[in-house]
Amino acid sequence: MTASSATVPTPAGRARTGGPREDGPKFLEHVLGWTLVVVVAMLVTQLGLM
Repeated sequence: MTASSATVPTPAGRARTGGPREDGPKFLEHVLGWTLVVVVAMLVTQLGLM
C-alpha cells in the first residue's frame, strides 16, 4: 500500500494530518491558552524558580 492510497481525502481535497481543525472555537482556545500561561507563571513565582 502506498502513502497516496492510504490517505482519505477530505471535502476540501486535502488529507488530514491530525493537526487542529480550522473551524474550531478560536476565542475559547485563546482564553485557555492565556489561562495556562498565567497559571504556569504563578506556579514558577510561588516556587521561587524565577
